[in-house]
Amino acid sequence: MSVEQAVAILRGGGLVAFPTETVYGLGADAANPNAVARVFEAKGRPRFNPLIAHVPNVEAAARQANLPPRARQLAEAFWPGPLTLVTERRAGADVCELACAGLSTIAVRAPAHPLAQELLAAFGGPIVAPSANRSGHVSATIAAHVREDLGDAVGLVLDGGASEIGLESTIVAIDESGAASLLRAGAIERSEIEALIGPLARPHAGKVSAPGMLESHYAPRARLRLDAAAPHAGEAYLAFGAPASEGGLTLSKRGDLTEAAANLYAHLRALDATGAEAIAVAPIPARGLGEAIRDRLARAAAPRG
Repeated sequence: MSVEQAVAILRGGGLVAFPTETVYGLGADAANPNAVARVFEAKGRPRFNPLIAHVPNVEAAARQANLPPRARQLAEAFWPGPLTLVTERRAGADVCELACAGLSTIAVRAPAHPLAQELLAAFGGPIVAPSANRSGHVSATIAAHVREDLGDAVGLVLDGGASEIGLESTIVAIDESGAASLLRAGAIERSEIEALIGPLARPHAGKVSAPGMLESHYAPRARLRLDAAAPHAGEAYLAFGAPASEGGLTLSKRGDLTEAAANLYAHLRALDATGAEAIAVAPIPARGLGEAIRDRLARAAAPRG
């Protein structure tokens, strides 16, 4: 297993899973429509749901996307790191239209994980990389999750250990006028972004203009019951701020939201594997990183089509 092997697979139109600081990504050559189509096929992902193009830095992003001053300000402040920017796609961009789901905009991010940066440098072009799991399922935070979900559809899995953050990137859209909106809460808190560029608007309801905006997403097989003080009979329990009860797990005994985010997907997968029909989840505060955790749990608990 090596970065050189991964580059060869990508250049041949194949798929490679690799670690980022948020979750594992399912990578393909962003300029190759056939390779990008394999990503949608492997995940069972609807093609109206755009993909994030991963790049090493601001300069590489600017070759794919128009970066208004506010977008560049955020990129320079938070990249490499868990922030995705959605802006107008640059004319002549390498990233194919399929990756952008036919929209005029493009989603770009520079990941902070050293193995992701090594892969991007060796490949020499943008790599689309949605989370490396079945569409709508719980995201992968270790290499074993990727293999469980995607099996032989992936040519190679680069194992970089457990994801440090464990929640997907924050997504901010900035239009040509500079107006900014929060499309997805994530690892960078709203307050950090607003401290730099001012208040963030809400996205238009029902419009899927970035990954992670589907109402039902990040879901285990078991039903979720949120803001539960205690489990009902037959439910597994996901605690927060307290030790786990027998047969349950705790996101963080001490009520640490950063620890809770890192544990969220792995714990949902583990409780799902017990065969419980439902998982009761303790209340999570909405402050700071809790906004992103609550967003993922709400989508995981949403009715499934």
